[in-house]
Amino acid sequence: MSNFPSIPNSLLPPAETLDTGSVSSSTASEQFLRLHLVPETTALLPMRQLTEVLSIPIGQIVPIPHMPAWTIGVYNWRGEILWMLDLGHLIGLTPWYQQGSGTSNHSVVVLNAHNPNTNSTNSKSQMLGLVVNRVEDLEWCDRDLIQSPLSSNVNAELVPFLRGYWLKPNGEMLVVLDGEAIIAAMANW
Repeated sequence: MSNFPSIPNSLLPPAETLDTGSVSSSTASEQFLRLHLVPETTALLPMRQLTEVLSIPIGQIVPIPHMPAWTIGVYNWRGEILWMLDLGHLIGLTPWYQQGSGTSNHSVVVLNAHNPNTNSTNSKSQMLGLVVNRVEDLEWCDRDLIQSPLSSNVNAELVPFLRGYWLKPNGEMLVVLDGEAIIAAMANW
């Protein structure tokens, strides 16, 4: 595997506060999709919360006025309206349109998570399109090795969506996001 860009220090807790641990063969692993929010920021989303990865031409997303700045618009996905959010901008990073990627397509991850704020008799999965800089590959991670950082060491806009950090054996640190927290936060706007 090639070396990947690291997470900016503004998003990371001090390395000495984290335990690298060792992967035990008896612990449960979880599969994550590795993606870049901005070119130098790598994050993971649980595969069980994802439906599909799309490449959408920029002109096919319809902007909606009077929405939060991180809302790009809506897209007709399989005959349904899919809200499209700039995930990096949502958590306090450079907005997608300011990254100067020069591409004519959006890389989109379709998030399909259960909103814990709905009552159990009417629980339904909700979907969002998360626009990211690029999608890379899959990672297996021992769930016990995902560590919760102290909130004082983390960008305040990231905290509500953060499941924790995974410090890989090679020293690379990855942000682990929680799709259900993203869905729950969207219910409030």
